[in-house]
Amino acid sequence: MDIHKSCRISLRARLDKTYPKGIHIGERSYVAAGAVILSHDFTRNIHCDTFIGKSCFIGINAIVLPGLRIGDNVIVGSGTVITKDVPANSIVAGNPGRIIKSGIGTKRFGQLAKS
Repeated sequence: MDIHKSCRISLRARLDKTYPKGIHIGERSYVAAGAVILSHDFTRNIHCDTFIGKSCFIGINAIVLPGLRIGDNVIVGSGTVITKDVPANSIVAGNPGRIIKSGIGTKRFGQLAKS
């Protein structure tokens, strides 16, 4: 796995061990409890890289499907299912995940920066 040393992974977060070298998480990002980051799709027998940018927050029980890119400074709400790439500086929530706010900034571990 390619996880920056300043990244924080909560207990009970699950990172795909089937294709561990496909997990990439940037500096100062935080993955909360129960979140799942996938890098393979068993049904289609594919292994692919999944990227999470810098200063991101991945909420409790969120699911990031394999082969996707989450840009820098992104907040993923609790329980969100990420089914497509997420552009930088946005908040995404829901199932499937939808952008609910753009143009945001984050601090360390994806904390929302005051405007």
